[in-house]
Amino acid sequence: MDLSFAVFADFGSRPAALTNAVVRHHRCAVASTYVVVTAGGHLKVDFVVPDHLNTAEAVLRLETLGTTAPMDVVLNGETVAKEFRLPEADTPDAPREYVLNVPGTALLPGVNVLQLRNADGDGAVLRLRTLALDPVEAAERARRARAARDGGPSVRTYATERRPLGAPVWQPGPTLTVHLDQGGTPAGPAGQEPPARLAWRGTDGTESSVAFRTDLSGFHGHVRGPEGSLGEVRGALTGTRPRPEGPLAARVRHFVTEEEHDGVWRPAGRLGLLLDDGAPLERVTWSGRGGTATSLSLVTDTTRGAGPAGGERRDITDRVREVQASDEFTAAGEVAPNLLRTARTKWLAQERDPEVTFTFDSPLTVTAYSLTSANDFTERDPADWTLEGSHDGRTWMTLDIRQDQHFRRRFETKEYVLATTGAFSHYRLNIGDNCGDHLTQLSAVRFFDAGEAAPASDTLAFIGYRQAPGAEPVGYRGTSVPAPAEGIAATAGGDTGEEEELLVGDFSGTAQSLQEAAQLLERLTRYLRR
Repeated sequence: MDLSFAVFADFGSRPAALTNAVVRHHRCAVASTYVVVTAGGHLKVDFVVPDHLNTAEAVLRLETLGTTAPMDVVLNGETVAKEFRLPEADTPDAPREYVLNVPGTALLPGVNVLQLRNADGDGAVLRLRTLALDPVEAAERARRARAARDGGPSVRTYATERRPLGAPVWQPGPTLTVHLDQGGTPAGPAGQEPPARLAWRGTDGTESSVAFRTDLSGFHGHVRGPEGSLGEVRGALTGTRPRPEGPLAARVRHFVTEEEHDGVWRPAGRLGLLLDDGAPLERVTWSGRGGTATSLSLVTDTTRGAGPAGGERRDITDRVREVQASDEFTAAGEVAPNLLRTARTKWLAQERDPEVTFTFDSPLTVTAYSLTSANDFTERDPADWTLEGSHDGRTWMTLDIRQDQHFRRRFETKEYVLATTGAFSHYRLNIGDNCGDHLTQLSAVRFFDAGEAAPASDTLAFIGYRQAPGAEPVGYRGTSVPAPAEGIAATAGGDTGEEEELLVGDFSGTAQSLQEAAQLLERLTRYLRR
């Protein structure tokens, strides 16, 4: 029996989460966690029922807040309930659930229309938080699945520490944020199962693999640096969120996905992915406690070979937004920000081994840099130094090492090409020694990239596999789609001759098959053309 027509609308999220549903409204107000249906207003929900579905009954569940107005429930023009009113609520915001049995004969193959009307004539309102319609055979299972899906956090943040191979002391590492959302798959809550094991590789070449504690309060694992160094990594949970919001939501990659079965690619719902430890993600593998394993590699213009060849070296020093030094001579104005100026100013430190940190406005790949000697005292010129890169300003990777360097004249500029590159937000010039004085100075530091062809590639898609417990592996692929819109609004003439609005929503879970998608899009197109 095919039970795949399940309909769900969650008006408590922004945008509204919609599964097999296109929602219009008339005389309604969209609040932060519910929809208000005012007197004389209505909601209309269009959904698809498979042609071969055979069910005697369906179950409609409505979650409302507080005292509700009397409502009419109409399915495909047939009145299922008329002027139904729930008993008085104990408090104005108490959640209530209304369960209504719908005869299977009222369902039609293809597109169906469910209408909820506020039948009150005295101004009472209906505050609706969720709506669900399922075949009776699957109603209780679907209710438990949704409760399990909504019961836990979606985003987890961990503070990490790393211990190099053979070292006795743990050192602070980058913060790790994890969000894996497969809630748009037909599997329901199984797709929301948090990972038990997780492995990933960043574009800087760092590879990590960890196992989580049973309660997800922490993890332990190992890490290999881009230069081949080995070490341990561990993490402690520092925060959770029910869903990505604000700036965090903008960092989530969204995909529509497919699985390959017997040589045929079939829709497999949506995937929301965020795994951030400071370096852009290249590939990731995870498995849940139930045993389902997923692995994918991200596809970009670069990995497709579509990126253009590099251009001429480009000065990107103007992208530095902050400079900090271990020491500077503030009394004479010989401070670290002078290093970014083209005028013949200088930075002076009262140390033989100072360091200067440059923070860029976003991660950038520096391929070369230059140092310019200052106006006096050759003995104050740097002689030995390293240039390091970091994603978070705490964990550093050596990019270039120079020893026994000498400037032949004042205000001489010497350029150096990096031995190792990567996209970093922070660069640190760590001077180990100068040419003999107790003070160290420089006139300027400049940074360069590989030219106009060096912008960061955006994620276009992914390829990979999935394997359920006891099953054979199947191909798994995804195509990048925009994040769910925060403000989609379209108006269309309703069948009553009055205007209706299309409800703002995340439609990524609306259709679980190409047939459903085609039918719903055809219906939606008719709305917009009226």
